[in-house]
Amino acid sequence: MDNNRNVIIAIGLSFVILVTWQFFVAGPKIEAERQRKLAEQAQVEQSQIQPGEPGSAQAPQSGEAPQVGQVPQGPQAPLAPQGATGTDTQVPVPGSPATALASRQAALGGTRRVKIETPSLQGSINLTGARIDNLLLTKYRETIDPKSPLITLFSPLGSADPYYAEFGWVAEAGGPAVPDAQTEWSNDVSRISADGAVTLRWDNGAGLAFQRIISVDSNYMFTIRQSVTNSTGAPVTLYPYGLVNRHGLPKISGFFILHEGLIGVMGEEGLQEVDYDDLDDNPITPPRAENGWLGITDKYWVAALVPPNGQPFQGRFIKGTSGERPTYQADFLGDAVTIPPNGSANRETLLFAGAKEVDVINAYQSSLGVDRFELLIDWGWFYFLTKPMFQVIQWLFDLLGNFGLAILAVTVLVKIVFFPLANKSYASMSKMKKVQPQVKKLQERYKDDKAGLQKEMMQLYKTEKINPLSGCWPVMIQIPVFFSLYKVLFITIEMRHAPFFGWIQDLSAPDPTSVFNLFGLLPFTPPQILMLGIWPLIMGITMFIQMRMNPTPPDKTQAMIFAWMPVMFTFMLASFPAGLVIYWAWNNFLSILQQGAIMKRHGVKIELFDNLMAMAGKGPTAAANKGSGGSTAAKTGSDGPATEKTGSDGPAAAKKGSQGPTVAKKGKKGSRGPATAKKGKKGSDGPDLDAD
Repeated sequence: MDNNRNVIIAIGLSFVILVTWQFFVAGPKIEAERQRKLAEQAQVEQSQIQPGEPGSAQAPQSGEAPQVGQVPQGPQAPLAPQGATGTDTQVPVPGSPATALASRQAALGGTRRVKIETPSLQGSINLTGARIDNLLLTKYRETIDPKSPLITLFSPLGSADPYYAEFGWVAEAGGPAVPDAQTEWSNDVSRISADGAVTLRWDNGAGLAFQRIISVDSNYMFTIRQSVTNSTGAPVTLYPYGLVNRHGLPKISGFFILHEGLIGVMGEEGLQEVDYDDLDDNPITPPRAENGWLGITDKYWVAALVPPNGQPFQGRFIKGTSGERPTYQADFLGDAVTIPPNGSANRETLLFAGAKEVDVINAYQSSLGVDRFELLIDWGWFYFLTKPMFQVIQWLFDLLGNFGLAILAVTVLVKIVFFPLANKSYASMSKMKKVQPQVKKLQERYKDDKAGLQKEMMQLYKTEKINPLSGCWPVMIQIPVFFSLYKVLFITIEMRHAPFFGWIQDLSAPDPTSVFNLFGLLPFTPPQILMLGIWPLIMGITMFIQMRMNPTPPDKTQAMIFAWMPVMFTFMLASFPAGLVIYWAWNNFLSILQQGAIMKRHGVKIELFDNLMAMAGKGPTAAANKGSGGSTAAKTGSDGPATEKTGSDGPAAAKKGSQGPTVAKKGKKGSRGPATAKKGKKGSDGPDLDAD
């Protein structure tokens, strides 16, 4: 026991040293280095801005041959790798020149724009390049404060974190001039609302007239209709493309159960999930497809391109650079479109840019025929359980009006569904507890005969009609269901900024209270590692009570692990979303009631109060074990389950030092062997000691 205590103390001291070092030494150094690099990066990027074009890059010259297979680093933005047909046609990689980290408003103020105002979105379309590069989500804010800024999805070049969508045409090397990131488009309206549209036009002056109609619905779906009219007198071949480009590595949750990065569904290849660091070495180019979508996803927000169904396209995920910052791009290149003399051609692309609301995404999948669009939401491996679980929670939320109450209610429903299995599990556990005295006797009798012990225990289980695995399988079957519920609570936007009661105003954030500042009574904010709130404490207490309802394990190491497990889980879950902690605490509470009722019905003693008294140094368990490491001892210091004198180790001994499992009846004073005949010989080790 002393060794275990020393190990615990050593671990605790090591933990304190690491936290202190991180908080007072390593943390400030890392922050100082980060600030220094940001300053250097801003200097470098400012020095590379082209004169007369603040915050933007110089366009490639018309007719200039693109650099095949390269992501550009300099001030020009030639075109990136080879297209689907094997010709020198490529999707542009815009934004690769360095841009100044100007304020967002300054970047927006330097260009002509068409405003976007819908119930779900507000922003604008940049008439320089016809990019959709300014979007705010009107239903969502950065914090629970109703006056906090709206969530920013897209931002223009020249801002701190550029993120935008772009569409257009690519010509073969030496082909006609096509619109690019620097093209100035004309517009027919200055503002579009839900189900409204703006028509943009540009003429290359050499016989090609380009038109782009951009519309948006009341949610998050844009429709981009591109057309080209050819009056050159000769056929012209162009390739349609679309891209979503993001500058800088965003802050991600970092949980293994959630994908954040580049994503897409490509025909028969199905779902493609690409982490940001997967692109450090090479681009990822899935096989060509005729239906699907691709884009960039965050935990709650996504920008996804939907090429026209039934028309082949080549998708790609690629990493570039802008100054010293990485850029990430998801793009597609369609097959060649030949425009005859005095003819025209058109292509339509969809852009989803907004929140990952389940009902909205499902509606788009059904009404627009977007292939497996539901996979924008990371339902996980157990999607066949996770999705129905969400539907139940959503229904309860609509019924009760509070997402926290919906969590409590769905936990009760899960308990009801699995009650027969849980009842069987607890009943089996209760029977096992009832035969524990017999099991202990067998363990003492067959201490050195494992095969004999196993045989006798199986006979005991058969006699008492106990299946030792029956208590495990119901629990195993429930694990996927509870994991699915955990997943739903973690990934769905419906829980974000959803209040519960009291101090919990955001179920998606950790409990904001902390025991280390007396829950706000002391005027300071503890470091994040010490944010141990009320709900994590409630969860830890319920877990402690549930574990103490069972007998203390006889093995000291197991007993120590069981004793510390609630403490470890309390600290571990303190940083989890409050909704998950509330679910866990409520589930523990219901399990306590259920287990207690079943144990009482089967006549099994609930060990809770005895265990609590033993911990306090009172009660029969504490008295029996005082000074003894075994279950029964004759004198203080004995280690065996039944001994004659101090220091004897055998389960039953006639004289000091004897270790035989069976001894004579007549033993020394203090001997409590289970079977005795007469006096045995001192020090004999045989399995049986006969009478004199």
